[in-house]
Formats: sequence, structure tokens, C-alpha cells
Amino acid sequence: MKLLRTIRLDASDTFIFETAAEPGEWAVPGAFVFWPQNPDDFTGKARVAFRSGFLGLDTLGWSTLVQVVEASEADRVAAAELLAQKLVSAFGAPDIDTARRAAAEEIDFAASLAEQPKDTLVAMHRRIEDGEIRETFRTLQPRRGGRKPARAFSFMEVEGEDEEQPGDTVDLVSLAERARK
Repeated sequence: MKLLRTIRLDASDTFIFETAAEPGEWAVPGAFVFWPQNPDDFTGKARVAFRSGFLGLDTLGWSTLVQVVEASEADRVAAAELLAQKLVSAFGAPDIDTARRAAAEEIDFAASLAEQPKDTLVAMHRRIEDGEIRETFRTLQPRRGGRKPARAFSFMEVEGEDEEQPGDTVDLVSLAERARK
């Protein structure tokens, strides 16, 4: 079986999120954190967490990317129990049995996202659409048949780019040219 773990390719998560997840934490999408708040009211780091954060279970911090990793049934059970405990202690779940059921569902959803080759990276974009939270996921995978290059971003193929979001494009060439000046 496979699950999701937080990964940090650079220090950016520590700047963009109020609390950044530590690398290697079990992770879930974590949209429940934002319920029943109004995401239109979010600003700054809370807005970034809403738009693109996966929830790390140990710290309840956020990660921009997660990695598909092999996991045992014991890992799955431990991740679900950790999340259940956090649902009670940090999110006000009414009791541990209710929290365990909710945690199992969230872990099952995370496992469904991990139905990719091992080491695939997953990114997310979250938004409100018709009053509901909607998440889209993109995968970044090593090139098939190639050796791993030295730089993290030079080896990725992106899947799930069908929906380009307004304001979600960055001109990296222009940014690099400005940085050189």
C-alpha cells in the first residue's frame, strides 16, 4: 500500500505557511481544517494554506508537496490513530470513536491520491466553487527510463495541468532575468 508523506525541496514552506510541516510526516489533504470558515476572508499565510497546503499529521503544519511512499498496514493504522487524536485535541471532535471514523475516511482519501508510482510528488490547488471546497491534484513524476538528474525541478513531468487557474502562472524566466540584474 502507499500513503503520502510531506516533503520539502527547499525552505519556501517555512516562509509561506504559518506552521510548516516537517519533512517526512504522514499527510492528508486536510480541507476539514477550513470548515466552516469562509475562505474568502483568508489573507496571507492562511490563504496560502487554504489554496495549496497538505496537512502534516505530527505538527498540523502545511506542506506544498507530498510524496507517494510505500507504507504498511501498521503505518496506515498509526496515521489514522494519530489523526483521530488530533481531531479530538485540536479540532473538537465529540469523541474518539467519531474521530476514528473521520480519520479513517481522510486516510483512505489520501491513500487514493497515492495510487501513483512510488516517489511521485503531488501538489494541490484548493478553491471554493458553488459554495463547496474543490481540490484539484497534480502529479510530478521522474521521467520514465531516465536517470535522476541533480536538480529537483529538471526531472519532472506534470500531469493534471488541464485546468490552468487564473493568476496561477509564474514566468520563471523573467524572474530569473530580473534577479540577475
